[in-house]
Amino acid sequence: MAGAPGASVQPRADTPNRWLDVMAGVSIAGLLLPEAVAYSSIAALPPQAGVIALFAGLLCYGLFGTSRFAIVSATSSSAAVLAAATATLANGDSGLRMTLAIGLVLVTGGFFLLAGLFKLGRVTSFIAKPVLRGFALGLAVTIILKQLASIVDVHLSNGNLIRFLPQLLEQWAQWNRVGLLVAAVALLVLWVCARFRRLPGGLLVVALGIAAGQWLNLPAYGVKLIGVIDLSLEVPRLPVLPFADWLHLGELAFAMVMILYAESYGSITSFALKHGDRVSSNRDLLALGAANLLSGLFHGMPSGAGYSATSANEAAGAGSRLAGVVAAGVVLLIVLTVLPWIALTPEPVLAAIVIHALARGLSLQPLGRYFIWRRDRLLVICAVAAVLVLGVLDGLLVAVVISVVLMLKQMSSADIQVLGQMGNGHDYVDLQRHPDARAIPGVLIVRPSEALFFANVERILSGALHLARHAEPPVHTIILSLEESPDLDGTSIEALEAFFMQVRALDMLLILARLKHEAKAVLARLPTQEMEQVILSGLSVDGAVQQALKPST
Repeated sequence: MAGAPGASVQPRADTPNRWLDVMAGVSIAGLLLPEAVAYSSIAALPPQAGVIALFAGLLCYGLFGTSRFAIVSATSSSAAVLAAATATLANGDSGLRMTLAIGLVLVTGGFFLLAGLFKLGRVTSFIAKPVLRGFALGLAVTIILKQLASIVDVHLSNGNLIRFLPQLLEQWAQWNRVGLLVAAVALLVLWVCARFRRLPGGLLVVALGIAAGQWLNLPAYGVKLIGVIDLSLEVPRLPVLPFADWLHLGELAFAMVMILYAESYGSITSFALKHGDRVSSNRDLLALGAANLLSGLFHGMPSGAGYSATSANEAAGAGSRLAGVVAAGVVLLIVLTVLPWIALTPEPVLAAIVIHALARGLSLQPLGRYFIWRRDRLLVICAVAAVLVLGVLDGLLVAVVISVVLMLKQMSSADIQVLGQMGNGHDYVDLQRHPDARAIPGVLIVRPSEALFFANVERILSGALHLARHAEPPVHTIILSLEESPDLDGTSIEALEAFFMQVRALDMLLILARLKHEAKAVLARLPTQEMEQVILSGLSVDGAVQQALKPST
């Protein structure tokens, strides 16, 4: 149908503008390349490791990912974890450290692919948000302080920040004041450029640093340059390591996957919710796996979707994954034309880029809500303290353990609810919370508040049996509603077997209501004699009550 004369057709809000994608790709390329080189220094790897990870992440996620805005490249958190992990295993051997880093990136990519194939897109639910945010704050403080040591050219061997900070201050007389001034100027330029969204501040400060690099590198000033970036690609091959080292790398790769995907998942979903987009967590796992495998094969760093790069991409006007592909092309053009000049960049400039990128992580606002709500305050404090006191790697593992322990504690402390009928309808509610509900004479209806598993099943079933034995008036039927239990582990099945036998000894009928398919299938395979007087049903609680009240024939 033709429009009215003079009327203009407005494009849909969600229709990507290819020209804006191109402009966004050009804009963020100026941010990504300096950050990639800077994160290599955090990981204690050659500068090209971050550039390789940048190419691998942009290309693989641009081809296979689902978010319109996510930018996958080297991240500060993965760089810090990689540095801590390889330093622990290499014991000062730089060659072994590089080999271990390659192996860790490859194993991380393999774990991502397996998680995607097995559809484990919710893997980060094992890390509580307060713990993750506390870890991010502690990590940001740790990296910034270590970058400060790099700026003033002070090398400290102790990674414990409680000892690191006093030692840093004790060496005040040896600080390189020129390096500190260079970093301060770079931070000021980055701060000013941040007010103009499409101005590539990172690339601008690198250009200014290159211009002053040879002058700053004079013996009188002693400011170090990053040195030659060698991007000559080698034939992809697996690193040669003993089996014991591969096992250690597998343990460390699990932690790396958790923190990388937690960071990536948070970035991807926050912008998807903001724009009403649909993303696939399992497909994103596969894309991250491909990116890390490709990076590892060519001796690059781990890669993930960092929040700062993703938000910069959105702010630059990106509307599709084309922006990331364009950014990869622009970075390639820079590498092919001016890479030798980038080697003249002063190290304090790169440190300033890292500090500026992490400044967002120093905000206390996301943590303040837990103190306002009076919930999970101890978790936040423990997560921050774990990183500051124990270091990046041990702090991360402690944060994951805290999350898992919290989950197990909540599930194991589940109570059992006795249900009653609300009025004359079909609703059955907790009698303790709804005193106006009435119990069904002769029928005990119980429902665990959490899924049955090895840590709570025996306590819950013992409580149900105790209620049945002491019920007034006596009951002839127990209805156990298992709507919260999608599946059952071995301990739960054994406990239910014993429960069946005890109910039979009391000469009562047992009805398992609201059974999910997996739970019903495994219980149906139990021996026939143990299933006497047990009815397995997917019925609602009301349907189970009607069956319990039928006259026996």
